[in-house]
Parts: sequence; structure tokens; C-alpha cells
Amino acid sequence: MVKVYAISLVIGIIGLVVVIMGGAFAENVGHPERDPGEMMGVRGKAAVGALVGFGMGGMSAEFSPLDFAWPVSLILAVIAAVLSVVWVHYAIAQTGR
Repeated sequence: MVKVYAISLVIGIIGLVVVIMGGAFAENVGHPERDPGEMMGVRGKAAVGALVGFGMGGMSAEFSPLDFAWPVSLILAVIAAVLSVVWVHYAIAQTGR
């Protein structure tokens, strides 16, 4: 399962970098309509957050000194993904973006 968490984390971080750097670039060149975060919408941002949360939660559980079994690590990874989506919705509500 570590490979699944690692792939999820890498894809999520790439998506996060695209949203952040693409938004900054679109703002700097004067084309805010080309902002990847705006084009993705709330669902796209939530998907990126879920990927990062799932990967981080799974990797943290797998390499925990408590030595969880893989089903427990999977449950913790899913909980982290859900909490990441909740955080994304909260952040969007606070910033209006």
C-alpha cells in the first residue's frame, strides 16, 4: 500500500503546484480567467486536497512507530482524505476563491 500512498501523494503535490504556480502566473500576466484553480472549480480543488491528504495520511500511518496493520493505515488514509476535503471547502469559504 505504500506505493499507492506515494503515487497519490506525488500526483496531489503536482496538482497543488500547478494550482499555485498557474494561479500566480495567470495573475501576473493579466489573464485571471486562465487560473487553473478557477478552471478546476471546487470539485477539482477538493480532489487535489483529497489526493494529498490520502497520500500524507497513508504514508504517516504506514511509517508510524505504532506499527499499524495495513487495513488500519488505509482507514486512517481515508479519514485524512475526508478531512482534507473538509479543509479545502473551509478555506474556499473563508477566502471566497
